[in-house]
Amino acid sequence: MQAYGAILNIVTPIFFLLFFIETIVAWRRGEKVIRGLDSISSFSSGITNVVKDVLGLSIGIISYYWLVDKVALIQIEATWAVYAIAFLVVDFQGYWGHRWSHEINFLWNRHIIHHSSEEFNLSCALRQPISTFISYFTFLLLPAALLGVPGKVIAIIGPLHLFLQYWYHTQLIGKMGWLEQVIVTPSHHRVHHAINAEYMDKNYGQIFIFWDKWFGTFQEERADVLPVYGVKRPVRTWNPFKINFQHFWLIFTDAWRTRSWWDKLRIWFMPTGWRPADVQAQYPVYAISDVYQFDKYDTPASRALVTWSWVQMFFNYFLLIYFFAFLGKIGTPGVFLYGAFVFVSIYAYTELMDRNRYALLFETLKSAFGLYLIWQSGDWFGARENV
Repeated sequence: MQAYGAILNIVTPIFFLLFFIETIVAWRRGEKVIRGLDSISSFSSGITNVVKDVLGLSIGIISYYWLVDKVALIQIEATWAVYAIAFLVVDFQGYWGHRWSHEINFLWNRHIIHHSSEEFNLSCALRQPISTFISYFTFLLLPAALLGVPGKVIAIIGPLHLFLQYWYHTQLIGKMGWLEQVIVTPSHHRVHHAINAEYMDKNYGQIFIFWDKWFGTFQEERADVLPVYGVKRPVRTWNPFKINFQHFWLIFTDAWRTRSWWDKLRIWFMPTGWRPADVQAQYPVYAISDVYQFDKYDTPASRALVTWSWVQMFFNYFLLIYFFAFLGKIGTPGVFLYGAFVFVSIYAYTELMDRNRYALLFETLKSAFGLYLIWQSGDWFGARENV
């Protein structure tokens, strides 16, 4: 995980730089595609995701290393051709894992955060989950395992494949000619993030678009249908923790409330958004009926609040840089206390962004926790020695 943290310290400044360029280009074109609090929420979500990943707060049902050890038909060296095969198989896995995360109710909880923004810009790419405690889809790498693709190849390809999905989350790049036939482009992905009836549940591909064309889920962006972004049941919060578990809580409460034992079981595996009829009637949940007639989520925000929120987000980003740089020295249980502080900090200032009446209490608790950690270690996790 220390190596993964080192990689993140390299790529995250690139993500911020590209977002800054997108912001300048949008401003010069007079296009309003970025809102401050929305982007802060997106970046904050990304921070929580990578902290959770580096802390190893998830398990796999099976690991690829175990799979290749058990089923490999041949043993092959890690040549460039093998890396290419691995990339293709990882993308195949990504297509189906992505598709099922849209189609199966309980899996949608792990993906809703990514679609929760009602904007579409590069910061939205960083809305990644902390609710993925179990990895289900390793079995989709079976073709690579049968060919004996080494585990270290998959370990390298995985992060690369993820990072390459950042660039196409933008409204500022139009159609890209012949590339539209091969790779996922911004045009394709705008369709995927849209909630228009014409675009729903389309374009699941992550790098290559031909999976969608082969499996019947492709939809071209139409000039006469302007994409509208978000989710049909709006999350109505900037807090990434609430977004991450909102859908799970709805499924859980629906399963508890329904009188049908069959519905209590099947609700988890039904199509996304399905609810038992008795619960739907007694406990209706707002959903957008006309995508062209709804108000985007917003909260009253003074310039001071927006500035404070940006400062807090970047403060936590710099904490992240330090965390990844000195992960090995911080050790256990320090890394978990460090991660907990980042989580509490982000929870506190996003509650302030939401104008939650308890936000100042959360800010106070965050400050008290931070002072306790400084008192306990004598500085900030060895900062005097490390910096």
